[in-house]
Amino acid sequence: MNRVAQRRPGVGATAVSFAALLFGLNASSVKVILSTGINTEQLVLFRTVFTAVLAGIALLITNRKAFKMELKEIPLFVFYGIFGIGLMQWTYSNAVNLLPISVALLIEYTAIALVPIVGIFLFKERVLPRLWIGIALVLGGLAVVSNIWNSNLDPVGVLWAVGAAICVTIYFITGEHTQRNRDAMSTLFYSFLVAAIFWGIINLVNPAPAFDPYKVFSLTGNLGGISWPVWAGLLWIGIMGSFVPMLLDYIALGNLSATAVGVIATAETVFATVFAWAWLREDMSTLEIFGGLIVITGIVLAETSRKRT
Repeated sequence: MNRVAQRRPGVGATAVSFAALLFGLNASSVKVILSTGINTEQLVLFRTVFTAVLAGIALLITNRKAFKMELKEIPLFVFYGIFGIGLMQWTYSNAVNLLPISVALLIEYTAIALVPIVGIFLFKERVLPRLWIGIALVLGGLAVVSNIWNSNLDPVGVLWAVGAAICVTIYFITGEHTQRNRDAMSTLFYSFLVAAIFWGIINLVNPAPAFDPYKVFSLTGNLGGISWPVWAGLLWIGIMGSFVPMLLDYIALGNLSATAVGVIATAETVFATVFAWAWLREDMSTLEIFGGLIVITGIVLAETSRKRT
């Protein structure tokens, strides 16, 4: 049954707003947990396995019929799970590890401006002229944020952030498509199951050194007086940085278009900047804040340029 006619925009807007808040906090959480010696591949494997298991348990309890999958869905979920989930989390984790969080997320969220461009070439969507104004603002704002004329940004980190932008574009476009006929929990389960299998194979082929889950680490920054064992940090990221916000995102994509979800989701950049400042003492200059506002304005203009036919 097609679920578009049953959409509830208010539910979708609320869900994606809370998801943006949690993802904003997660950026700082990921940066801190990676400082304990865990590498990005191990972290992504944990997040994907943990989320798939929680979603599977939830389906067993609430809606076992949702496990049913048609053969024609398999290629879509394989593509989505690898590129829209597995590689998205990998590139994202590397980007926030090597760049200031605010810069990494602003580059990543240029994905929202890429969505209508993909729509033009792949789906023959019509767009309003403001698309090109929006893209110009995004590029100009990023130049200001990155201080490109006198930049000390890690070029490898920038490449990771660009890769994240491409993966996030796939995430929004494919996520909107999957939600036309599936509920949020089964979408979460199958997309993360594929990602978990993918990263499980990668980690078997190229195993990383084992880490100590009982090692105690400082939360650093303004929370430097608090220490957690590694397993507690992973549990926090697994629940509040992956399962809950991803479920909220899927709920949002089931009730709003990818355009609307993408525009609201840009609030993550604001939340992440605030948390990075309050927690990790990462500051942005007035000029960089102004550049960030230009980027977000450009993203909104670009995304809302998509015409509905």
